[in-house]
Amino acid sequence: MNDSIRVAEIFGPTIQGEGALIGLPTVFVRTGGCDYRCSWCDSLHAVDAAYRDTWKPMAVTDVMAEIERLSGGRPVMVTLSGGNPAIQPLGPLIRLGREKGYRFALETQGSVARGWFADLDMLVLSPKPPSSGMEMDWAMLGQCAEAADGAQTVLKIVVFDEADYRFAREVAEFLPLLAVYLQPGNHTPPPPDDDSAGVDQAGIDARMRWLVERVTADGWFEARVLPQLHVMLWGNRRGV
Repeated sequence: MNDSIRVAEIFGPTIQGEGALIGLPTVFVRTGGCDYRCSWCDSLHAVDAAYRDTWKPMAVTDVMAEIERLSGGRPVMVTLSGGNPAIQPLGPLIRLGREKGYRFALETQGSVARGWFADLDMLVLSPKPPSSGMEMDWAMLGQCAEAADGAQTVLKIVVFDEADYRFAREVAEFLPLLAVYLQPGNHTPPPPDDDSAGVDQAGIDARMRWLVERVTADGWFEARVLPQLHVMLWGNRRGV
């Protein structure tokens, strides 16, 4: 309980905007810091060290107290995101919250495996495709899936182009027991301190249509193609 968590923001309840829990009310705990630097990152305020002064070290009990305040003390799904939340000491928070009836989902790129993944209700593995400019460690991705034994584990992969699509198929073949959620890339994020929330929704929609057509033409009927619902509603605005 003594390890502090670097928190970029805590907000909600709002809806989960993507992946397996899309549409579900949730409180977000976005941690600060990441071991990746994706070219199209839409959360630089929680990634870039230039913003580390805005990340607040918080005790587990203080994070939990804020979750309870926001949810009015009614247990709700808590989404742990980042940055990469797997680099934070989140095990005690998950255990404390579950004792109070809260459920926890965490999304990570699969670059760091933690024993406390098994305490989650859902682990979302979101390995980054070639368009991110990052190189994935396949062995570590497998270790993350193994560490989550007992938690529901799914794949969520962003697709910008054909190379990303082929990568998604490789990941699905590597972890064939996991459900796969695909989403079109959001390619026009505003600066991290910009509240204009502007996105090229028409471009994202065109990519979504292409992805649907690509999946069906390929006969990949196990994959689910979903939009980013929060982007459709609020653009890239923070805290929603």
